[in-house]
Amino acid sequence: MSPELIGLLGILLLLVLIAFRMPISFAMLIVGILGFGMIVSPSAAFSMSAGEVYSTFSSYSLSVIPMFVWMGFIAFYSGVGTNLYRFAYRMIGHKPGGLAIATQAACAMFGAICGSNTATAATMGAIAIPEMKAYNYDDSLSSASVAAGGALGVLIPPSVIFIIYGIASEQSIGKLFIAGIIPGILLMVLYMLTIRILVQRNPALGPVGPKSSWAERFKSLGDGLFEVMITFLISIGGLLLGWFTPTEAGAVGAASILIITLLRKQLGWDGFKKSLMDTVRTTAMIMMMVAGATVFGRFMAISRLPFALADWASSLALPPFGVMIVILLIYLVLGCFIDALALILLTIPIFFPVAVGVLGYDPIWFGVVIVLVVAMGVITPPVGMNVFIIKGVAKDIPTETIFKGIWPFLIALFVCLGLLLLFPGIVTFLPNLLT
Repeated sequence: MSPELIGLLGILLLLVLIAFRMPISFAMLIVGILGFGMIVSPSAAFSMSAGEVYSTFSSYSLSVIPMFVWMGFIAFYSGVGTNLYRFAYRMIGHKPGGLAIATQAACAMFGAICGSNTATAATMGAIAIPEMKAYNYDDSLSSASVAAGGALGVLIPPSVIFIIYGIASEQSIGKLFIAGIIPGILLMVLYMLTIRILVQRNPALGPVGPKSSWAERFKSLGDGLFEVMITFLISIGGLLLGWFTPTEAGAVGAASILIITLLRKQLGWDGFKKSLMDTVRTTAMIMMMVAGATVFGRFMAISRLPFALADWASSLALPPFGVMIVILLIYLVLGCFIDALALILLTIPIFFPVAVGVLGYDPIWFGVVIVLVVAMGVITPPVGMNVFIIKGVAKDIPTETIFKGIWPFLIALFVCLGLLLLFPGIVTFLPNLLT
């Protein structure tokens, strides 16, 4: 049996294990050990896996993960999300569909200190959906707008998925953060336009809310943006200016928001403990995924399957753009069944060498495009993680109602993806400007 065939069978076995609900980290670890053992030897496989798991958990570069994760959970438990939504609501809540539009702005701002699509969706869902219900917003629009807005948390820095992509592909995390800023803002604007168009066609979807006074707006400006602006400017601004490495930026950001929320008495002892516990759980999950993906990647490399795919891609009677479309379609299909973080770890060893080494695409651009594509998976059936999070927050809204409202936002995502494909400078402009 050829190594390439063993690699292909390994991928099939991995998909079977995932279908049987085995945790993806363990599935990748098991398949990686088995495949490596078949190609080399069992003893070499165990030695390799032990070394890779140890190096993963002792890696300094991975210490950036708990820092940014903790920063997000501090924001979650301190009520920062509530302040952000109140600010956005007072600014534009009086417009048609204004509450749903304000939700997109709040999601983007919360994503700037959170970095997680699930945390963004859960936080904004708990805050925004009851408000939209009170003003008789359509359930489909209100729930879907929050589920889609949660995806902004993976594009606007700091993003945990960008960190994982950067580690897996050995790219600069700082450049990835910078590259995600303009696409994140672009997607937010497209979401807002989508809501505006929907409400113009059917005003009953998002009735006009009460108008806030300018005094209320200025007050919410200080209450809503203070923590976000200070934390973002210190951590991400320091990263852009070269003051910090990504790991240091995460530590500084977490310390900043912790000090601010403690001084403003927004974070109690109970919230502090919960933020630590959730950070430990999330970090352990991510680290196990990285360890499993590293072992699986070693198996893929020794099977030479990525090189076979590269040869196949170069032999296709398609231009590089056509091959990239094929790769993105594969990501779209897989994203309907596999969690975004796991999908990045699973596929980078396979498709990154093809996209960058054979097709010649910029690795930073490829990372942003892939993160945008996997973000679609968090709102598409049957997995649709954000949809089920919103369902958990708004238990009275049927799941099919949420999915029904998702389609206009998926169109906005496709438009954003198309713009990034046609105009790569949207992604590369800021990284090139700062290098």
